[in-house]
Amino acid sequence: MTAVWIVVILVVAAVCVVAGFFARKYLGEAKIASAEAAAEKIVEDAKRQAEALQREARVELKDELHQLRTQAEAEVKERRQELAQLENRLLSREEALDELQKDMARREQSVTDREAHYRKVLEEVEEARAEQQRQLEQIAGLTREQAAEIILKRTEDEVRHDMAKLVRSIEEEARHEGERRAKDILSVCIQRTAASHVADTTVSVVPLPSDDMKGRIIGREGRNVRTLENLTGVDFIIDDTPEAVVLSGFDTVRREIARLTLSKLVADGRIHPAKIEEMYSKARDEVDREIQDAGEQAVLDANVHGVAPELLKLLGRLKFRTSYGQNVLMHSLEVAHLAGLMANELGVNAKLAKRAGLLHDLGKAVDHEVEGSHAMIGGNLARRYGESEAVAHIIEAHHYEIEPNSVEAVLVAAGDAVSGARPGARRETLETYIKRLEALERIAEAKPGVEKSYAIQAGREIRVLVKPDEIDDDAAALLCREIAKEIEQELDYPGTIRVTVIRESRAVEYAK
Repeated sequence: MTAVWIVVILVVAAVCVVAGFFARKYLGEAKIASAEAAAEKIVEDAKRQAEALQREARVELKDELHQLRTQAEAEVKERRQELAQLENRLLSREEALDELQKDMARREQSVTDREAHYRKVLEEVEEARAEQQRQLEQIAGLTREQAAEIILKRTEDEVRHDMAKLVRSIEEEARHEGERRAKDILSVCIQRTAASHVADTTVSVVPLPSDDMKGRIIGREGRNVRTLENLTGVDFIIDDTPEAVVLSGFDTVRREIARLTLSKLVADGRIHPAKIEEMYSKARDEVDREIQDAGEQAVLDANVHGVAPELLKLLGRLKFRTSYGQNVLMHSLEVAHLAGLMANELGVNAKLAKRAGLLHDLGKAVDHEVEGSHAMIGGNLARRYGESEAVAHIIEAHHYEIEPNSVEAVLVAAGDAVSGARPGARRETLETYIKRLEALERIAEAKPGVEKSYAIQAGREIRVLVKPDEIDDDAAALLCREIAKEIEQELDYPGTIRVTVIRESRAVEYAK
């Protein structure tokens, strides 16, 4: 029984396998058929799309060909028009050239005719002149050679007169050129030497910590202030000035010693005659050292070597000396630099000029103790302490008390004058400087047609505004020259002054 069931099961399994095989075969064939149909459909669709694309491409190609054909026709048409215009231009130019050639031919013929006419006229003139010469010789009774000799003699006299005038003019021009060159050298040296000047007064002020200190400075029955004045030789003014004591004296060295003495006493707080003498001794030693240092620094700044120690001390004393508010030591340094620069410009002994320029006011250090002018005192001091005769002579001649005998002496005198006359260097010079500016504007404004003038750049330039309806461009140039000439004749000034005439050109129109 069991075997029968096994057989049955095997038969059923075989049938199922066969049925499954055929079923899978059927399903596969069905899928293949469906795939083939889909593929055929895709191919058909692709063919239709390809045909559509071909049609569209043909249409686009036709449109592009049409556009290219249209553009080409337009360009051809434009080129033909340009060619036609060029042909017309060529034709017109050919016609103009023909006319020009005809005109040239006519002109050549006219020139030929005129040449022939002028030759004939010249021949007639030569014949008339020869005839006139024969008649003149008969009337004057002179031959041609005799008349030429008379004319040459007269011409020679006139030429000699003109030559004399020319020589005088050249001499005058050379003199003006020399003055201009000297002014140029001075102005260049002034610009390269800008030494500062300290304007000191004849009083010094010592600040106090409080007004109570004034009583201690005066002392019992005034013994302290009397001791101070006797030692220093300076007046101590103790008045109502708050917290200050005024020291008055013309000797700046003594005044400086007194100021240091009082400052030390105030700082120490102990004020009595013995302490005053001690502080005075210290202050005097400090001022002596400062004088020595100032003299040594001056010779270093001026690059001058081999100066005697006694002259160094006298030179340092000039630090405390003023002349019309101008510090004498700084003035001496400036004169040394100016004289050296000018000597270099002129090719003379710059070392001698610089050395003498530094020592030229040496006499001012002791002129209150020795009789005579400071120039002569300075010359004697220079000889006494080993300076050369050339230096001593330059010192004595810098104010022309004796006649200068060298170019260096003249340069030192010029440097001294320039340093003292510089605007602002001395108090009195400021008024002169302002007057010069006013004189410049006055000279310019006195001319007809001038509207306004301005002196600028410390008087080195004047700008003149003219009325444009009265002064034209040519007249402006002439006016500028006239103002410059008048300034040269009427004013004395260092360097040069630039004259600028400004004429305004204005155009006015109204928009309606």
